[in-house]
Amino acid sequence: MTEPDLILSAAAVVTMDAGLTCHADGAVAVAGGEIVAVGPRADLLAAHPGAEHRAMPEAVLIPGLINAHAHSGFLRGTAEHLPVWDWLTLHVNPMHRVLTAEEAEAASALCYAESLLSGVTTVLDMWRYMDRSAQVAETLGNRLVGVPYVGAHPDYDYFESLDANEALLETWQGGAGGRVTVWVGLEHLFYADEAGQRRAVEMALRHGAGLHTHCSEAEIELAEFDRRYGKRPMHVFADLGLFEAPRVLLAHAVWLDDAEVELISGLPVAVAHNPVSNMKLASGIAPIAEMLAAGVPVGLGTDGEKENNNFDMFEEMKGASLLGKLRHRDAAAMDSWECLRMATSGGARALGLEATIGSLEPGKRADIVAVRADTPRMTPFFQTGEWFNLHHNLVHAARGSDVAAVWVDGRQLVAEGRLLTAEMADILGRVRSLAPGHFARRAAWLAENRTVQWTDGEPA
Repeated sequence: MTEPDLILSAAAVVTMDAGLTCHADGAVAVAGGEIVAVGPRADLLAAHPGAEHRAMPEAVLIPGLINAHAHSGFLRGTAEHLPVWDWLTLHVNPMHRVLTAEEAEAASALCYAESLLSGVTTVLDMWRYMDRSAQVAETLGNRLVGVPYVGAHPDYDYFESLDANEALLETWQGGAGGRVTVWVGLEHLFYADEAGQRRAVEMALRHGAGLHTHCSEAEIELAEFDRRYGKRPMHVFADLGLFEAPRVLLAHAVWLDDAEVELISGLPVAVAHNPVSNMKLASGIAPIAEMLAAGVPVGLGTDGEKENNNFDMFEEMKGASLLGKLRHRDAAAMDSWECLRMATSGGARALGLEATIGSLEPGKRADIVAVRADTPRMTPFFQTGEWFNLHHNLVHAARGSDVAAVWVDGRQLVAEGRLLTAEMADILGRVRSLAPGHFARRAAWLAENRTVQWTDGEPA
């Protein structure tokens, strides 16, 4: 075994390995950004007396959380109380029409900083001007799956283009020391014509990249798929060849029926479940238990700051558990381990990164989060025995603000709740200075243009 240069110890280590192993008074040994050993603190310290030891006796170590679907932005608290397609028409699409590269970069800095401070080490971000987002990730130190927000249709040319997506694949795939992964993105199937759909799949195949899009978020989509294609969405995706991509991740998938779940269970298709967004936009409750039972990989996502309104994955885990219980009217549904798995190892599997991240095991990258255990929310604290409750407290009680420290690739990015790789005051100040101008330009555009959506029978 490679001799570790760092040993992190805590009151408990929740590994999220296949056996859900937990170590009371445990430790994680790290060498060169990789986990080389996990086990009891006394054993690791005795075996490696020369390693630096950082003791966190009032904390729990968990894998870095994985946000499987997000959008950078700074519309927080300004796009409220509308169902998804009206919300897109009145708030989001006009924002994209006037968005600048500088604003997009500032938004990514805001959202990635918020993510790190709340224990999220990997973000799949579908956004604009993503060369800037990749630069932000390189600076802040988080892991990024960059998915350009593409509209591959002449009527949706105010989004990113497939040309820009391909340029990002060619310049940033594997960037920032391997922390940046690039996928092909389509905002929605309705935002792409046939040529765009074909090119997106071809690009994914040629670059060995994943393909990410929204689908079946709102019930209204089902009637439009039936009108256009005479079939439900997943069967349309199969017919059009979108599932030929090396990996497909569907955001939301709220309105899949049993036959659609069965179809995707036999394909390289995963789902990003966004419970808080789905509640806020009144989209519905996704059949997540059915997907998991069928073997579909499911990760958790926050969606964007404008439809959530935060990037707190602890809140997302609780929301997933409560929505699952409500859907089935079964208090035992969507238990704490399942929700914690979706935010860690399950999210890694959904992104095709399970060999690298998602659990605290030898050979994985050292993406590690320390959650405070000396809080009212984590009390009582039983890391062993009959009343073991760490998983329940992490899912149903903890909040992102309880995160004390974060490491990515063994590099510490957050200490005592403070971001180490940038000044938060600078990040906040930049957004505060840019936002008024952006909102003014959007208002001016809306005053002179009628914005419509496919739900009106016209392009947006």
